[in-house]
Amino acid sequence: MRRRIARWARGVGLRGGYAQQRNEPLPRFYGLADRLVFSKVKERIGLDKCRLALTAAAPISKDTLEFFLSLGITLYEIYGMSECTGPATLSGPGECRTGSVGLTIEGTELKIADDGEILMRGPHVFLGYHKDEAATKEAIDEEGWLHSGDVGEIDKDGFLRITDRKKELLITAGGENVAPQLVEGLLKSIPIVAQAVVVGDRQKYLAALLTLDPERVVTEAQTIGSPARDPKEAATCNVFRAHIEKQIEVLNGRLARVQTIKRFTVLPAELTVDGGELTPTMKLRRKVIVAKYAREIEKMYGSE
Repeated sequence: MRRRIARWARGVGLRGGYAQQRNEPLPRFYGLADRLVFSKVKERIGLDKCRLALTAAAPISKDTLEFFLSLGITLYEIYGMSECTGPATLSGPGECRTGSVGLTIEGTELKIADDGEILMRGPHVFLGYHKDEAATKEAIDEEGWLHSGDVGEIDKDGFLRITDRKKELLITAGGENVAPQLVEGLLKSIPIVAQAVVVGDRQKYLAALLTLDPERVVTEAQTIGSPARDPKEAATCNVFRAHIEKQIEVLNGRLARVQTIKRFTVLPAELTVDGGELTPTMKLRRKVIVAKYAREIEKMYGSE
């Protein structure tokens, strides 16, 4: 009964969150859902006094945004980079669309280049990199536009959506562009999956390297009947593999054919900064990962 009430309340909450963004009335029984569920959950997770929740610095999945939205918590996204002194776009109360990073802040010019790259210009854009003229010319063109390296789109209301990193787009053997971060975000929504790296540049299909959440391995193993007791054992366990494969099949049903994951490899340990696979801000170093796990990737395409 508690699960049913929670599920009902979150459905009302999600509809209510989107209604607010469209300046429409809240759905019926929203207040009841708040009293029964939202207020209690907010208190348990320490957000009962939160009035403004912001997220920035790294991509966040739409599933995560909608989870909080379904509990009456709108996460307002901010987008920018150090080279433009922080923010370039901002979301806020009355100016929010879940999945977008907001509207251009005052004083900033924003446009999308022919190849989809997000460009910005304004007095807040930096003058250049210290003693690195070549890098400066690469970042700022002759018209003063700062090239972000991100790919995105601006909707009819002026809200910016980030779709991928320009350098990270995968081009399949069929010539179709695929944004790996979208698929990786879905893969990481599988509770046992800690990290995901989608590969498949110039290949016939996409594959993925996965790492497991070490804190969940034992509990998950007991649930599915696996003898594994740590990520290293789970990486070679057929029971674990079958368990993950079923969940990937479900995710594939939500994706376009070209985005689906056909094969995957579970790595025995997480990707780390010390190992060189992540930047200090926890972003994937794709070239390093592809080179380091070239053998594993080759096996996923070996029979083709």
